[in-house]
Amino acid sequence: MAATAFHQASGTLPSHGYFNKSSLHHEGKNASVRLITNAFRVDFGLSRSETNYSKKRNFSVIEATSSQTTVVNPVSTPSSKNNNGSSKKSNEAALILIRHGESLWNEKNLFTGCVDVPLTEKGVEEAIAAGKRISNIPVDMIYTSALIRAQMTAMLAMTEHRRKKVPIIMHNESEQAKAWSQIFSEETKKQCIPVVTAWQLNERMYGELQGLNKQETADRYGKEQVHVWRRSYDTPPPNGESLEMCAERAVAYFKEQIEPQLQSGKNVMIAAHGNSLRSIIMYLDKLTSEEVISLELSTGIPMLYISKEGEFIRRGSPAAPTEAGVYAYTKSLAKYRQKLDEMVY
Repeated sequence: MAATAFHQASGTLPSHGYFNKSSLHHEGKNASVRLITNAFRVDFGLSRSETNYSKKRNFSVIEATSSQTTVVNPVSTPSSKNNNGSSKKSNEAALILIRHGESLWNEKNLFTGCVDVPLTEKGVEEAIAAGKRISNIPVDMIYTSALIRAQMTAMLAMTEHRRKKVPIIMHNESEQAKAWSQIFSEETKKQCIPVVTAWQLNERMYGELQGLNKQETADRYGKEQVHVWRRSYDTPPPNGESLEMCAERAVAYFKEQIEPQLQSGKNVMIAAHGNSLRSIIMYLDKLTSEEVISLELSTGIPMLYISKEGEFIRRGSPAAPTEAGVYAYTKSLAKYRQKLDEMVY
């Protein structure tokens, strides 16, 4: 019910939100209101207008079809000027987080963990719907876990993106794999988005619970014990990982590999899992261990952050690709969407 209320809220306000069963927070340019409830917490932030916007830099957009390749109107990306008047790339970037769609074991109510299970038909539909929500938000790089359900979600979501770039999984596991997967056309490279897979973004390893029915496990060990295994921060299931252990690897990877890309101005999408994404959100939102254990993420629902000057600004879940408020978060996103609208295919 809390998740339903959250998504209804994000669909009616051009702002952002999240919940952790503790409070409601509404923040605008000049005011802040916090409403305490027992159900959930949602943060809604009205975007601040920026008075300074600098010279833009253009690059050509190539749109490929089955019959021909055509050059269309250029898309502008923001840049800024230094003291000498020369342009440099803005360090503002979009970060999109998506929990994979429903898997076959989600459907069967089984503990999945690091078992490599694909999406259900519903999961495929959720991934496509997620792609529609972010179809006007720039994506330069994609990171997924090593598990197929996260990779399927990322690939299916990108089929809905208006730029129509092709996500390409990078195979760097060996020199031969890297050599054999090379692309030798510079024009084709421009129309590709690199996809990096990393086991560090995998779901929490559930140990001896993997493959067990959740209800039968609760009947066997007791609901309280299973709740501790699933929802505590530092208590792992038998021979498995706790959320704390999952966070150690996921956050370390984010800080070492993904955050530098964002700081350089690259727009990044991460398709991963409930616990690995909760771990990353704990880092982004500076949540405590008590706060993160009550954080819920729905399958197939994208969450948008803006990375700017070393800070992460949560902007909630885009409710629809045509919702004007989604693109008022920053000038760069607004201009990106405007140029997409002006494209001639």
